[in-house]
Amino acid sequence: MQMSFRWFGEGDPVTLEHIRQIPGVTGVVSAVYDVPAGEEWPYEKIVSLKRRIEEKGLTLAAIESVPVHEEIKMGGSGRDRYIENFRRTLRNLARAGVSVVCYNFMPVFDWTRTDLTFRLPDGSSTLAYDEEIAQKMDPLRGELELPGWDTSYDKGELRALLEAYRGVTEDDLWEHLRYFLIKVIDTADELGIRMAIHPDDPPWSIFGLPRIITSRESLERLIGLVDSPCNGLTFCTGSLGADPNNDLPAMIRTFGGKGRIHFAHVRNIQITGHRSFVEIAHCSSEGSVDMYEVMKAFWEVGFDGPMRPDHGRMIWGETGRPGYGLYDRAMGAVYLKGIWEGFERSSYQGRAGLG
Repeated sequence: MQMSFRWFGEGDPVTLEHIRQIPGVTGVVSAVYDVPAGEEWPYEKIVSLKRRIEEKGLTLAAIESVPVHEEIKMGGSGRDRYIENFRRTLRNLARAGVSVVCYNFMPVFDWTRTDLTFRLPDGSSTLAYDEEIAQKMDPLRGELELPGWDTSYDKGELRALLEAYRGVTEDDLWEHLRYFLIKVIDTADELGIRMAIHPDDPPWSIFGLPRIITSRESLERLIGLVDSPCNGLTFCTGSLGADPNNDLPAMIRTFGGKGRIHFAHVRNIQITGHRSFVEIAHCSSEGSVDMYEVMKAFWEVGFDGPMRPDHGRMIWGETGRPGYGLYDRAMGAVYLKGIWEGFERSSYQGRAGLG
């Protein structure tokens, strides 16, 4: 396992120098952020990103994310052009030495929350999702402004997108994903790139839009669409953990045992009601996700890919990108690394005892 940290580029208030100082963190997860969704990422931009990271003594552990254009998700007439651009981007990434690529297939909205500054009893602020509030929100009235989705849409464009999706069912979205993967995984196989789909966050439909990567059953269906080791998962404990029906350690053992977990996002949430939750500190005692059992499952399947602490609270007076401050995520990384070290040392001592 390589402990890594998300970095949003030169404009990120969390710098590479900061990341380099977090004990146990050796990798950076990032992307090329100044290329429009659906266009090819130039090789030179990828190499420049990688060079900046390596100059600080870190490695580019994974790309998160290469956006999937809405034409592909909707099955539009222009999807083949955007799929070809995606494949060209994969070739450029492989040429630059990248081997793990995260992506998602969520229509229009990426990760979604109803509150970016929810105040916790300890005075810290965090991200929260309340289904009752979400049901009353109208994105077309500007009631949803989140860093997790493409805010470049004006109201007219957003209205057109939502209208275009009105007739798209879950079965349609599955078929569009299958079409995409048949073409893209073939290229990934050729290049040795592990494709890692991110679960829908939250893992249920929102604003009348279908969401399909939500559960054990859907992950089984996903890897069955194209039977290739390169067709795999970003296992996100916060996204999947928002549904209490998802047994996270069992899912890790199933899909990790098949070699299909290529990237891991590990964070904790506290379920507060039906389809409602707040994001919380990483420690098991703080939330609804048993981090010890999660990390134990990753250890047992021999997970050796990049792992990163996911969203964190804003603590100690820090301000910045919601969910992506420095301090709480850094503590999360060290906490997870500590659990992992415990497994490593116990395993070593067990082997030594046998001798």
